[in-house]
Amino acid sequence: MTTAAVPASASVLPPLPAPRFRDLLAAEWIKLCSLRSTYWALGAGALAVIAFNANAARVDAADYPRFNAQMRLQIAQLALRDAFTDGSAMILVLAVASIGAITIVGEYATGLVRTTFAAVPDRRALMAAKVVLLAAVMTVYGAFVAGASFASTQAILSTRDAGVSLTHPGALRVVCASALLAPVCALAGLALGALIRHSATTMVAATAVLLLIPTFITDRYAWTAAVRHAQPVNAWSRLADIAYAHDPFTLVPRHQATITGAWATFAAWAVVSAVVAIVAVDRRDV
Repeated sequence: MTTAAVPASASVLPPLPAPRFRDLLAAEWIKLCSLRSTYWALGAGALAVIAFNANAARVDAADYPRFNAQMRLQIAQLALRDAFTDGSAMILVLAVASIGAITIVGEYATGLVRTTFAAVPDRRALMAAKVVLLAAVMTVYGAFVAGASFASTQAILSTRDAGVSLTHPGALRVVCASALLAPVCALAGLALGALIRHSATTMVAATAVLLLIPTFITDRYAWTAAVRHAQPVNAWSRLADIAYAHDPFTLVPRHQATITGAWATFAAWAVVSAVVAIVAVDRRDV
């Protein structure tokens, strides 16, 4: 008996083309949007931050008639502090860090990561797309929250002629620093999620690294000041505190240098977090 020869072209399928980077971005966007927790975290976080800051402005506006002459001279500094308070910064950090963590931890928890890696074997490209998309979304989110907080707080303070405009010295720096705090901490949450791969443990670690550790470190000594001011929340505090130019600084006495160092801290955390997330996923097994 003889068998008919099968043409080689019929038995060998052509290789599939490698996915383009924009295809990876589109896939990550679909995965991010498909999580209901994303909408809840973003919405609740934005509402809490804006309400927290608006309440601080409301209290100061109510107390304004009782301010003495010296306090009224410093009302611009108070207005900028109300634009984005320390408490609202903590809320924002927790919200965006949780979103950054869930973008990678959620895939490991559900097993979707195996399907993802089977479809896209190039893990570095895949994680790079996740990093770019997360940074872009969180930047837009941070800009919205910071802008809405500034607008609402200054509108409340304007009822006492105490509000400031965005062109006021230092106002734009406060808004930009508050907006960029979101992508920086989201990328930090992504990096911790890629390393730990467990939801609860990742959130505990993110809270400890981003919020608790900076509060336990003083700037009394040079080396502790270096560690303290290398934290993103402390870098934000330097940028948001317009009166910081008049305060002593352990490491760098010049105000301009401290501001530059704060922006550099933001950039370093974003870059290092992105690298850690990419390398951790690329080097470890599923």
